[in-house]
Amino acid sequence: MIEPTGSPGLTLIAQQDGSPAGPEIRPRRWVSVLAWLTVAPFAIWAVLRLVPADVHFRWVQLVGFTPYAALASVVGPIVALVSRRWTALAASLVVTAALAACVLPRATASDAAGGGPSLRILSSNLMIGAVPPPALVDLVRRLHPDVLTLQELTPAAAAGLDEAGIGALLPYKVDRSRPGTGGSGIYTRFPVTPGQAIDIGGFGQARAVVTAPDGKPVEIVSVHPCAPRYQDRYQCWADGLAALPSPAGSRRVLAGDFNATLDHARVRHLLDEGYSDAADVTGNGLTTTWPYQPWHFNGFGIPTVTLDHVMVSSGVAVRDFSVHTVPATDHRAVFAELGLTAG
Repeated sequence: MIEPTGSPGLTLIAQQDGSPAGPEIRPRRWVSVLAWLTVAPFAIWAVLRLVPADVHFRWVQLVGFTPYAALASVVGPIVALVSRRWTALAASLVVTAALAACVLPRATASDAAGGGPSLRILSSNLMIGAVPPPALVDLVRRLHPDVLTLQELTPAAAAGLDEAGIGALLPYKVDRSRPGTGGSGIYTRFPVTPGQAIDIGGFGQARAVVTAPDGKPVEIVSVHPCAPRYQDRYQCWADGLAALPSPAGSRRVLAGDFNATLDHARVRHLLDEGYSDAADVTGNGLTTTWPYQPWHFNGFGIPTVTLDHVMVSSGVAVRDFSVHTVPATDHRAVFAELGLTAG
């Protein structure tokens, strides 16, 4: 005979002789709920990350933290394993594997670039011209870039760079400086032909064609769409990225503050079109560039992410990549040594 004990989840089982054998513990439903609640947020994140579009303004703000979500997602398999919920364990392993597949390849270097003349690119966001010009000129002397792209270049900062001697190192320039955050510029060691700037929402992205060491042209863009910090800037950000030139037909280098990571669909579209990210190619794709200084949003500290990139089209190979600290800005400068393989 079976008699209830009065305790939830417990039942007394009678032995064949009629004496009670003790309680049988039924599966605890709350444990299953906990296991699935641990898996669910990461599953949703993985699905949204795999969608080939930036599905919502808030998602644009979140998706840049996918490397952190991938790392945190290992909690799901651990909870499922400890609680012996095998279906939840299988699901959580699939989710973690999907997120890992999105981010781990960035830590693996591709084959080294072949021969051809070198082109060295340095890019820095000046934080509304706050970077001391002598500090930036010293970095140029140390790294010997052939091309320097700048974002948030103000007229005062441009004048300060001239006074600090940038012209002796990089004598040719395209100055699209303006007050505030929307200015940009390109300084180069080689002759340059200014192009039509991409100007959307008050953010000017300077363009120029540089005569490279092999005598053939390379188009350079100092990338800086507006930041999607607020919803009314979302379209400006999206349009600024969409306006970047296609990699087809010419050798091109996009260098600057994209205000986006490799997890944003619009940046993934650039890669699908044929651009290569220098950090990704060299296995440095998880190296973060912003915010270098403490930065808060709605009272919360922001984990560092990778907003600054050097991207190259076909005909331009990547040999090396590094990031460098520049004073008085919340961005780290990015530097890439490129190889010109075709034109």
